[in-house]
Amino acid sequence: MGFARRRAKHAVLSRLSAVKSLRVITYPDIDPVAFSLGSWSVRWYGLTYLAGFAAFWLLGRLRAAQDHRGWRAAEIDDLLFYAAIGVIVGGRLGYVVFYDTARSLAEPLSVLKVWQGGMSFHGGLLGVLVAMWWYGRSTNRTFFQVTDFIAPLVPLGLACGRIGNFINAELWGKVTDLPWGIVFPGAGVLPRHPSQLYQALLEGGVLFILLWLFSRRPKPVMAVSGVFLMGYGVLRSIAELVRVPDQHLGYLAFDWLTMGQLLSLPMLLVGLVLTCWAYRANAAPETTTQEPVAAPAQSSARKRTAKRNKRARRR
Repeated sequence: MGFARRRAKHAVLSRLSAVKSLRVITYPDIDPVAFSLGSWSVRWYGLTYLAGFAAFWLLGRLRAAQDHRGWRAAEIDDLLFYAAIGVIVGGRLGYVVFYDTARSLAEPLSVLKVWQGGMSFHGGLLGVLVAMWWYGRSTNRTFFQVTDFIAPLVPLGLACGRIGNFINAELWGKVTDLPWGIVFPGAGVLPRHPSQLYQALLEGGVLFILLWLFSRRPKPVMAVSGVFLMGYGVLRSIAELVRVPDQHLGYLAFDWLTMGQLLSLPMLLVGLVLTCWAYRANAAPETTTQEPVAAPAQSSARKRTAKRNKRARRR
């Protein structure tokens, strides 16, 4: 253990000395308040959520305009309402349950301070799933018909949320000597990975392109939902490797496993099951033959022929 600690300390010191010789990027001084109307302040974090909802609405109408989707543009308005409720309520409650239970119990009113940050994607996902189930029930659509439709609409909203994290100078990454490392306020004097921007690129850009291209043509029910869950689970887990975990949680195991990775693992597994199940179920109608349907008619014809032959012999 002593040798391992000395080796780790030497690696850290070597990195620090390399970092000191680099020109670092200082975090831009961004006021979290975008503008104020009297005593009412509008924060950038809230505006990024509005941008995400706007992207959801615009992309939803674009998809609904395609005849084979089976959706009307007017339905996207109601769909957005349900989704927004699920994101806000589920995201906040998810953060309280998964990341900040102790503070919320000590200060119950802090649960309502959404503008200060503290939204959980995994909680928001659960909230949206409940909302989509309710929406599908009220419109006579199955759960997966709804989730398959909205899956490609989600990633750009995730990108907007991560940009909000960057503006709030929160959820930064580990110390790095890469030229794009940023010195964040409150995170010491050393440059760190801008992990918020990594996640905006991966969970937002890459996942959006993947789902948009994958769903261009009709896919089996559950397939698009499954690919979303798998894609997010993998991309989130990758980004977590350079992101500093919440201070009050730290690493859960192995000095690298974070809460984000732990919560993403079930997404990956469920997504894999849904995708395999979707294609396996879709293959069944293609392999069945329609020939047995004609068998009763052929049998009846043979019986009538046999009866005619029997009457002819009697004569």
